[in-house]
Amino acid sequence: MALDDLLDEHEQSERVLQWLRNNGAGLIGGIALGLAAIGGWKWWEHRGTQQQMEQASQYQAALDAIEAKDKAAEAKVKALGEGPYRALASLELAHAQVDAQQHDAAMATLRGIRSDDPAITDIVNQRLARLLIEAKQADAALKLVASATSASAIEVRGDAQFALGQLEQARTSYAQALSKLDVASPQRRVVELKLTEVGGTPAKPEAKS
Repeated sequence: MALDDLLDEHEQSERVLQWLRNNGAGLIGGIALGLAAIGGWKWWEHRGTQQQMEQASQYQAALDAIEAKDKAAEAKVKALGEGPYRALASLELAHAQVDAQQHDAAMATLRGIRSDDPAITDIVNQRLARLLIEAKQADAALKLVASATSASAIEVRGDAQFALGQLEQARTSYAQALSKLDVASPQRRVVELKLTEVGGTPAKPEAKS
């Protein structure tokens, strides 16, 4: 190895050592901060897991109270706080209220559900619309499912239109609902009967090759 090369290596080593002397404290501090951040994330992750387990436990307690027809069931549902657990528990509570012929209470429960999940929102609107139709409020029911895209919700739209005497629109809705249902779906026969009732003729499903 040439002397110039040795000098270059020595000079580079000295520069590295000098940089460490000048920046060592900051480097160690940065590593410490990084380790603290990792530790903090682990703590946050553990805390999040604990909270999820607590919410799941509270959710199950609310379901148990609903099934037992406990008077505290509604309070336990509300205690869940906003989120998917509360939305699902509220759906169960509304179902139990309907079974108990508490339709006004069920409608209030359904109206109180807030969810970012389109599937849950669709179910809420369907169930609320059905109750509104029974309560002779088909106009309000129709507004809830006016832009529906699922087969079940479109069927409810047909029910609202039928209740309002809009037979042509009801036929269109029932036919549209049928087009979205599988041939083997138990719901299909019900919708076919409804279509027939409003003067429509169910189309024969195409045989799949």
